[in-house]
Amino acid sequence: MAAGDGGDTVAVPTEIAALRLRVLELERENQRLAQIASTCSCGSKEDNIPPSLVENRDQQVQKNVKSQKSRISDYDVSLPFDHMMISTENQVLCDVKGEGHDDLSKIRRKHSKRTGHQVGNVSHCQKRLIALKIMYFGQRFYGFASEAHTEPTVESEIFKALERARLLVGSIKDACYSRCGRTDKGVSATGQVISLYLRSNFKEAGGNVLGERSEIDYVSVLNRNLPRDIRVIGWCPVSADFLARFSCLGREYKYLFWKGGLDVSKMQEAAFKFIGEHDLRNFCKMDAANVSNYKRCITDFTISACDQRSNHDELWSMNIRGSAFLWHQVRCMVAVLFLVGQGLESPCVVDSLLDITKTPRKPQYTMAPELPLILRSCLFDRVNFMCSSDASQALIEHLKDEYHQYMLQAAIFDEALTCLCIPEANPSESPKKKRKHIPLLSRETEPSYEERRARVKAKSATCS
Repeated sequence: MAAGDGGDTVAVPTEIAALRLRVLELERENQRLAQIASTCSCGSKEDNIPPSLVENRDQQVQKNVKSQKSRISDYDVSLPFDHMMISTENQVLCDVKGEGHDDLSKIRRKHSKRTGHQVGNVSHCQKRLIALKIMYFGQRFYGFASEAHTEPTVESEIFKALERARLLVGSIKDACYSRCGRTDKGVSATGQVISLYLRSNFKEAGGNVLGERSEIDYVSVLNRNLPRDIRVIGWCPVSADFLARFSCLGREYKYLFWKGGLDVSKMQEAAFKFIGEHDLRNFCKMDAANVSNYKRCITDFTISACDQRSNHDELWSMNIRGSAFLWHQVRCMVAVLFLVGQGLESPCVVDSLLDITKTPRKPQYTMAPELPLILRSCLFDRVNFMCSSDASQALIEHLKDEYHQYMLQAAIFDEALTCLCIPEANPSESPKKKRKHIPLLSRETEPSYEERRARVKAKSATCS
């Protein structure tokens, strides 16, 4: 291959992808215009158009489509393309050998510049405000929200799927997007909720409104475009003043843990002290620049067994319900309860940390790990999530398959344990000394809220 041939080889499949997309757009545009003409009730109905003009219009559209197709056929069929398929919702997925999503995005951006069409978004369709209930497994994500500019996040994957499915009407800013909670890196959810405007089969005001059965199956459409560790499990139309964050009445978190030698009764005694409204600044990561009120209401905090065992240990869970939660609040509360369960702290330490006059500064301690934490559900008034029977069955089969895969992986680790030869302990070796526990109330403390606010004001004054 001569120098410079490589660039032409890459350019040819890129051009093919752009041409194929253009063909599909022309065909869709023809279908859209035909549908508008068939439902139009004004004086310019197609019945009143001279047959010769109608015929000329259709011939011109077909001529444009054939022209684009002929340009594609001029290329060698052995070029590195696997396939292109169109779903029932007219979404286009292009898989190029040797090229990832970044290359596909480049193709789409080049095509957008060439045709003036924004791939992924539409602007001429009807839209409606809906809430989506989302499940995700957070091990590989850098949290839910995308503000950290670190990929991947759950939110970024959701918007990629919305663009691929062409469900966004206009720009993301036009969608009035809101999320119920922003979970940390590694945290999972079985009941996260977001709300936004999406493309709809409903007609505009004054027209005939289609029934819900004729609406887009948002669950099926999105799950075909999402990665395997994110699933939409329900959707619901909501009123124009609905915001997933501020319309939420309550949230429930679950934290899984192995009981080991923990004193669960002591942990439960300490957990009950959280119930009610308290200033929880000593049980969170303080954001003095944006948060001034650290009072939150916990309505229920229970610790119970999960009826699962492994390695002679029992799986338990903490279930926490509240109206709202602060940054890292659950993981901080769990960390203190673990110290109580180990006998390193008394349950009364919770009382001391909740008394901000007695303990105005948060003692330094390590949060509980993020992986066992699950945002279990979000509570709303008169929001009933729905899912078609086909989408529900597909979701169940998907989760069963994922579960079986993880069980196989667990069996591999179990096999590794059985094959491991562990030497007998040498009685002459002295056991490792346990790290001495420093009581929470005797530890170094973080700056208080007032001190943090003073720093924020000083920094703002310097910048201005």
